[in-house]
Amino acid sequence: MSSRVLPHLVTVADLVPLLGRGDVRVVDVRWRLGDPAAGPAAYARGHLPGAVFADVDRDLAGEPGERGRHPLPSADAFEGVMRRLGIGDGTRVVAYDEQGGATAARLWFLLRYFGHETGAVLDGGIEAFTSGGHALETSVPEPVAPASPFHAVPRREMIVERAELARDSGHSKGVLLDARAGERFRGEVEPIDPRAGHIPGAVSAPFAGNLAGGRMLPRDALLARYRALGAASNETVAYCGSGVTACHDLLALAVVGFEGARLYAGSWSEWSRDPGAKVATGG
Repeated sequence: MSSRVLPHLVTVADLVPLLGRGDVRVVDVRWRLGDPAAGPAAYARGHLPGAVFADVDRDLAGEPGERGRHPLPSADAFEGVMRRLGIGDGTRVVAYDEQGGATAARLWFLLRYFGHETGAVLDGGIEAFTSGGHALETSVPEPVAPASPFHAVPRREMIVERAELARDSGHSKGVLLDARAGERFRGEVEPIDPRAGHIPGAVSAPFAGNLAGGRMLPRDALLARYRALGAASNETVAYCGSGVTACHDLLALAVVGFEGARLYAGSWSEWSRDPGAKVATGG
């Protein structure tokens, strides 16, 4: 598969010279939990020049069910989405959103999971682009066919299944990070999943803690954060509500050099629906 030709995180200054190039695809991944129309509506109002739209529910996840609200898509399904968006094996992909990369990181992770180190997240997202004096557009581009088709080969070592977590309840091989907001971790609120709380042994690591002013913290600050959490290791596992925002914690870890951290894809939406799964509450 293609070698990495972009860092995990790119700035607006990095991106602007690449706009319009046939080997680069910019992807709008704006999405709101509980509001499936929000992303497409935001894209229609204005998006980065040449950007195509990927829907988290439809394009970056499989059918919801026993494996959670956003299970990983199949290789065939992801190949189809990438080809529809004009992304091939050698295409460089820059994903953005309006939440500091919280949903754009899902596409970054899926590209890596399916064997492609060609994806990146735009630091600061659409706000960084417009605040830099760059104009948006409303026209919908017709993706140009890539030079080569996209091939998806899952890297199973990048994910953790529920059964593995259940067996290793103490997480002896590393730290289990919960990327949800602290009140959901503690079980004070649960707006969408069957039960409130967190997986026993997990550590609260809200993805928002990776950000300052909508942009990723400097590398040294990220490293200090994850060392304080005991998670600066390739043995780290991250989860969230449904496997979307946990990818932001994985992105932050990759930025500081821990690219081997893994995703529990089913996340709380899978764990909490099993009446036999243990649940912890509090801090």
